[in-house]
Amino acid sequence: MSDEMKPCPQCESPYGYLKTENIYACPECGHEWDPNDIPDEDALVVIDSNGNTLQDGDSVIVIKDLPVKGAKGPVKAGTKVKNIRLVEGDHNISCKIDGFGAMGLKSEFVRKA
Repeated sequence: MSDEMKPCPQCESPYGYLKTENIYACPECGHEWDPNDIPDEDALVVIDSNGNTLQDGDSVIVIKDLPVKGAKGPVKAGTKVKNIRLVEGDHNISCKIDGFGAMGLKSEFVRKA
């Protein structure tokens, strides 16, 4: 056993100890982690209207009518959008909607299907 301790990433207790060769454990909350598995802090996190995390390739449902410039009518509430891509910016979902084509949506107006 090593005398080296690392702070727990879950409860921030300073008493995380080396349990096995690469695994640390926290005696206070019981959390186990590998310090080499550092989460990518630059990863884009997009959350829908219900608080669910969205990922590339997910399907979402539009929750309210959304007007589209240059189109005859709005994207209706209840429209299912498949195979979304997450992008940086104000409209953080890039997708194709049948009858409208490629467009960007705001995650606050969709829910995960």
